[in-house]
Amino acid sequence: MSTNSKEFEIISCGDEIIKDEHVVVEDQSNLKQPLCNSPVEPCLGMKFDELEDAHACYNTYARRVGFNIRKNHTRLSKDKSLIALEYICLREGFRYKNCQNKIYTKSEPAETRVGCKAFMGLKKVESRWIACKLVIKHNHDLLCPRCTSLLRGHRVVTSAQKSLIDKLNEYGVASRKIMSVFSKESGGDHNVSCIAKDVQNYLSNKRRLIFGKGDAQKLYNYFLERQIKNPGFVYAIQVDENGCMGNFFWADARSRAVYQYFGDVVTFDAT
Repeated sequence: MSTNSKEFEIISCGDEIIKDEHVVVEDQSNLKQPLCNSPVEPCLGMKFDELEDAHACYNTYARRVGFNIRKNHTRLSKDKSLIALEYICLREGFRYKNCQNKIYTKSEPAETRVGCKAFMGLKKVESRWIACKLVIKHNHDLLCPRCTSLLRGHRVVTSAQKSLIDKLNEYGVASRKIMSVFSKESGGDHNVSCIAKDVQNYLSNKRRLIFGKGDAQKLYNYFLERQIKNPGFVYAIQVDENGCMGNFFWADARSRAVYQYFGDVVTFDAT
């Protein structure tokens, strides 16, 4: 790949503010060391073995500073492999004109696009990714750490959290109470890497994996697994004359115990 001299736009690099809008950066392959010392501060010349490492670096920086990122322009080679990519501020660009003229029956949604120019451009040189373009300055207020942790791009349900969610969900603990557990363990809601909606989505996606194609057979297998793990779990399946599932009933040990006090039954009609 050719690495001839090109002009790259820079606003800031490390702690030094560069006033010139365009700065010539010579042969990218000769940049052996980044132009800044901090491993989490994006700067020209930073090299990454994998694109995921570059995303993790810039996303970590974005969370610390107070903004969210997304992918923007990408460039493919002749063999359709990715050779260039930009990570930009989520508030880049402006709202579409047809949305600006739309009449809202309820309150108008907040303006999220303000034309922010902050971004990091990456270029693939041989087998590594190099930060070849960088704009640090934003044209909007940045969020505090408490608010940044609630942005979608910075939320994640970790494997440890998933394990605890599964355990608490088996005992019938609601999503909001699971979040209370996470909050107490982390020292506050802003220290938790997810919100209650993320917990609900995780449980919903897990159920979809269980009840996908061949849902009747998977439901039967699921009942068998639950009965092995929980001897108090009971179920009954009613089939029609063709051997297809018609109705089914299940109750775990907790539901059976609660029924003794309240006598409530929940039914679903899928017709």
